[in-house]
Amino acid sequence: MVGIHLRQTPSANSRSGSDQREKPDILSKGKRFVLLREVSGFLFAPLICLRRRKRPALNILKTSIIIILLSIPACSRTNNYTWLDSYDESNSIVNRIPVPDGFERTNADSNSFADWLRHLPLKEGKPPVYLYNLQEKNNQKAHFAVIDIDVGNKDLQQCADAVIRLRAEYLYSIKAYDAIHFKFTSGDNAEYRKWINGYRPIVNNNHVSWQLSDDIDSTYSNFKDYLETVFTYAGTHSLSRELQDVENSSDIQIGDVFINGGFPGHAVIVVDAAIANNSRMKYFLLAQSFMPAQDIHILNNPQDIDISPWYSIDFSDSLITPEWDFHISHLKRFKR
Repeated sequence: MVGIHLRQTPSANSRSGSDQREKPDILSKGKRFVLLREVSGFLFAPLICLRRRKRPALNILKTSIIIILLSIPACSRTNNYTWLDSYDESNSIVNRIPVPDGFERTNADSNSFADWLRHLPLKEGKPPVYLYNLQEKNNQKAHFAVIDIDVGNKDLQQCADAVIRLRAEYLYSIKAYDAIHFKFTSGDNAEYRKWINGYRPIVNNNHVSWQLSDDIDSTYSNFKDYLETVFTYAGTHSLSRELQDVENSSDIQIGDVFINGGFPGHAVIVVDAAIANNSRMKYFLLAQSFMPAQDIHILNNPQDIDISPWYSIDFSDSLITPEWDFHISHLKRFKR
């Protein structure tokens, strides 16, 4: 039936067969009191002396302030990756995968989708890619690194689903709930705001209706339930129709998607980009899940091992990835 997400199997294009949020790092009341007492000692002692010895005391005050500032731990990047209990920025894409010589990373606004993607956490080293059933994927030569994100225990988070997952997770992290919506294969729009308000889809052949059947709930576990439903009824066919075309590969941006919508189809997402210092040449990184559902991973470049895992925008009409060939017409972008 049209409304159901058909699980995909490789075609001719293919060459292969708990709700926990990071707790804010806030000092307890006792620790705050001790810190306040120590800070007060640093600051007020010089001020008492200031009335007696003006310049020496002022120097002491300056030194005290510097010591205090240096003693406060540097603020690490906020954990915007809700599925993690803790986040280590040193193990992110931007810090684990260097750009080629003569290149520098493209600019990305703070808190943008592009910035969020290039800071995605990676698993340590180069572990195998595992399927949803905890078995190792047959093809272990396709990936350069594995993104530290769960895949679930059902055969749902495949290729387009992984793109949907990353986009939705970013929007959830910034609480842009109204922007989270994806179309089912039937064309019906699944709005997360409606899901929060307790409505659930009732699928009857090609018809989808929404029925109020639950309480208002914006928790992360309920968000994951929403995504599982979207994964069930959406796919490359529906997602490709939601995105807008990018006509020129030189205009490629982080967050863009190469997507061949079909039954089956495939999709990969651009998770980082770099530009040459002395030219307009641009490189980019790709991430994917595949069939069956598996860990989302950074792809190797099978056509150019010298720059792998980076890809060049100079790929003519065909972009060859380890498990799928894309055409330039398959390059698309989420609508703003």
